[in-house]
Amino acid sequence: MLPGVITSRVRGDGAAAAAAAGWRGRTGWRPSPGWPSGASTPSAPPPTAAPIPSRSASGTGSLPNPNPPLLRDHRFALSNQIIRQFDPNPCRYLSVEKARYVYVRLFPEPGRVAKERPPLARFLLRACWSGPPRRSCVSPVHEHLLRSSEDFFWQLDTMYAGRFTIDVEFLDLKIASNNAAESSTSIWPNESIAVQNIASKSSLGCLSRMLTESIHADVTINTTDGVLKAHKAILASCSPVFESMFLHDLKEKESSTININDMCLESCSALIGFIYGTIKLDQFWKHRLSLLAAANKYSISDIKDCCEESLLEDINSSNVLERLHVAWLYQLQKLKKGCLTYLFVFGKIYDVREEINSFFQHADRELMLEMFQEVITAWKPI
Repeated sequence: MLPGVITSRVRGDGAAAAAAAGWRGRTGWRPSPGWPSGASTPSAPPPTAAPIPSRSASGTGSLPNPNPPLLRDHRFALSNQIIRQFDPNPCRYLSVEKARYVYVRLFPEPGRVAKERPPLARFLLRACWSGPPRRSCVSPVHEHLLRSSEDFFWQLDTMYAGRFTIDVEFLDLKIASNNAAESSTSIWPNESIAVQNIASKSSLGCLSRMLTESIHADVTINTTDGVLKAHKAILASCSPVFESMFLHDLKEKESSTININDMCLESCSALIGFIYGTIKLDQFWKHRLSLLAAANKYSISDIKDCCEESLLEDINSSNVLERLHVAWLYQLQKLKKGCLTYLFVFGKIYDVREEINSFFQHADRELMLEMFQEVITAWKPI
């Protein structure tokens, strides 16, 4: 029997779902060819079920030493039969075995996870020797189903004498999709997304202050009933039309003034607010049609797409013909299809019989042709 020392610990910041899925880790070392002949591989007793408390866990140990230090309550012995671990804070899913090579093993265990959508773990393993000199070995990043009938193990090609640490770091935990064509969905919060959200809020706050306080504003916007201040760089970055105004020798570049004679001050404020990211939802809904016209005029695709999606949400008998005309005017295919479906597939054409004659008097020929084709398709006998 060769004595040694093992301690185990858990580190990390978060909550852990890997164990609830029923996966544990086992670290093991296998002695060099000089190991006494006839020594058999022990089978360690199964550890008590315990949840993995974090995304990262580790265990430490040492190779057999002929004259090891004795540490109270932290001794273990590598015999031919069993390994005992006495640690006041044991990492119960790590154990040490002796055999021929050094390895880290993760093995399945029954859990409460649904069989239909088993979690998929993304993780790496790391072995570190305290030295001197300090050495380390890192595995590739692996992805493995937590609910699996097969063990997973990582074999180390090299082993050094002295104290060593084995880390198992879970990078992500996903739910496998039932559809093979769809990717798995992560159930862990993404820290990079959180940082991006904070940065976005900070940027929006700065832009809002630049707009409301006219900080270094360098362009004046004249509307039908008022004046706004803005910034050339921001307007040019979102609209190729504005960019062209300030890039070429046009009057807007010379005077640093833009005349928008087809918008009132309130509607233009909504447009500028959308560009700066400060617009409110009620303000957007109130000025959707004006924003759509401006987006089409100044080639601002984000505003145009957003308005189309919004106008699709509340089609009814009182506005469907107006929406259909708007869809044809600005070439909004999704909105046009939605209006035609509402009228002919859902049979709401009977609700607008009084308005349809006036609509046909002003409608474009191509639009009327599309409407009649939709009638034929919708009313075709099955």
